[in-house]
Amino acid sequence: MSELLLKNMELTRGFFLKNIAALNEEIADVQPAGFNNTIRWHIGHVLTTAEQFMFGYPKQSTALPSNYMELFATGTKPSDWQGDVPSVSELTEQLQGQLKRMKEIPVESFKEKLEKPFLGQETFGELSNFSLFHESIHLGQLQAMNRIIEFSKSK
Repeated sequence: MSELLLKNMELTRGFFLKNIAALNEEIADVQPAGFNNTIRWHIGHVLTTAEQFMFGYPKQSTALPSNYMELFATGTKPSDWQGDVPSVSELTEQLQGQLKRMKEIPVESFKEKLEKPFLGQETFGELSNFSLFHESIHLGQLQAMNRIIEFSKSK
C-alpha cells in the first residue's frame, strides 16, 4: 500500500508539473470571472498545503518561506498580496524539490497514527492520500482556468 501511495505521489505531482510547464506564464495572474483565485495562487496553495500535510509546515518544516501561509493558505487571495510573491518558476522548483522529499519519507511512517484525526484521516498515510486528492482538485481548477483564459483571449 505504501509503495502505491509513493507512486501516486509521483504520478499526481508529475501531471501537476506538466500542466504548469505547458502554461503561458502571462496568464498565471489572470482571475477569470467566477473563480476566487488565479493559477499562480493554485500552484502556491498546492505547494503550501502539501508541505503542511506532509511535513508540518510552518512549525516543523522550514523548507518554504514563512510568508507562504499569508499568500497561499485557504481563504487567502491574490488581491490581498503584499510584498514578495514567488514566480511560477520558483514555485515549480519548490514543487519539484518537495516531491523529492516526499519520496524520501520512509514507507513505514505511513502507518503511523496521527495525534488526533484530521479531516477524517487517522494515519499519516491517509493524510498523505488526502493531500494527493487535494492536489488533484486544484489540478482540475488550474486546467479549467487555463482553458477559459485561453478561450477568452482567442475571441
